[in-house]
Amino acid sequence: MGRYFGTDGFRGTANENLTADHAYKIGRFIGWYYGELKKQAGDDSPARIVIGKDTRRSSYMFEYSLAGGLTASGADAYLLHVTTTPSVAYIARTDQFDCAVMISASHNPYYDNGLKLINSNGEKMPDDVIGLIEDYLDGKLNVFGKDWNELPFATGDKIGRSVDYVSGRNRYIGYLISLGIYSFRGMKIALDCANGAAWNIARSVFDALGAETHIINASPNGININNNAGSTHINVLQKYVVENNLDAGFAYDGDADRCLCVDDKGNVVTGDHILYIYGKYMKERDKLMNNTVVATVMSNFGLFRALDDAGIGYAKTAVGDKYVYEYMKANNCSIGGEQSGHIIFAKYASTGDGILTSLKIMQVIMSKKRKLSELASEMKVYPQVLENVRVKDKSAAQNDPDVQKAVEKASQELGSSGRMLVRESGTEPVIRVMAEAENEEICRMHVNNIVNVLAEKGHTV
Repeated sequence: MGRYFGTDGFRGTANENLTADHAYKIGRFIGWYYGELKKQAGDDSPARIVIGKDTRRSSYMFEYSLAGGLTASGADAYLLHVTTTPSVAYIARTDQFDCAVMISASHNPYYDNGLKLINSNGEKMPDDVIGLIEDYLDGKLNVFGKDWNELPFATGDKIGRSVDYVSGRNRYIGYLISLGIYSFRGMKIALDCANGAAWNIARSVFDALGAETHIINASPNGININNNAGSTHINVLQKYVVENNLDAGFAYDGDADRCLCVDDKGNVVTGDHILYIYGKYMKERDKLMNNTVVATVMSNFGLFRALDDAGIGYAKTAVGDKYVYEYMKANNCSIGGEQSGHIIFAKYASTGDGILTSLKIMQVIMSKKRKLSELASEMKVYPQVLENVRVKDKSAAQNDPDVQKAVEKASQELGSSGRMLVRESGTEPVIRVMAEAENEEICRMHVNNIVNVLAEKGHTV
């Protein structure tokens, strides 16, 4: 990870460790840098950068700060307003923008926010450009063969402009609707929009495809995003689906790049289930490139056992949709994702897309004429216990010899009947301690042992 940017952008508490000044300076840099790249290529037109945001109160502040920095550096800022992360990636790619920024802290509480930088292909910004941004923030930028104590301001008719670009968001909605190859007529579907970015998009798509659409948590007020709502509080949707006798439910997070499902019986359908259900569906139609599903080291044992039974190969990457996508791109894979519901369908998107994921699960339901509970039941989930431990220094905690010894001992005791995983969070000051085994008691014992070692060695906060 970099000095400011983690695996999912620059994230922090608004106006504490991520400030309006940071946003302004990032706007200043990318507006100037991409404009300079165009000039060196013989193109004197301004850089074009598109911005989206979620429903957090601070998102407006960051949007205006970014736009101020961009236009001060001579770039044009195109504002999608409240929209999803995948829609920003889609528009960056299809409308030939130089880059894009999504303002969101995803599933975090409202008081956090983040800046996700996206390149012109709709992919996460390359690490070398992120490194230059961090150098600029630290006042030690060297690029294009010289040191820059400060970046030049645009003047006169070279000053940039901001453009209302809500039409881009509407085109994305149309794109999603075009992917619905089956009518959802007769299906009763719940959508939990987390009071976030999906609130004014998801219903439009499902209504257009004929579903009887039930919406919850779609009244954002700036401070209720992810608050007892969405994919991080799936129990709310579970209860709603059962009480209203619905066919399925889909829960998104704050920026709608992830999706978890609830089946007709009220059971949670995780990202692992989604990978299995749609991976198998693709294999049956000879659409699964290289016969491979890409998962992460955090995916459940049950997924890999089910894929083995279905004759499907798999790859495991580090946690983070960035790493899943990089593997998929390098190895020409069709589908990959995370247990948390970040699912990437390579043919249709360059990032996880919660609404697209729900449409793809609906496609399997409609095509196979089976209930979601039946499709998900083919994958047995192994008990898993995950503890998120807040620590003073992630690296020191992870690399402590006594912690490593405890992890190795647990792994040996679990053998082939389970596994132990201890890793650093990419977005928080947290060590994630996870165990999988044949029963929850065994998992809890091993997790507790390692958490106790972390505490005894003085790593915990």
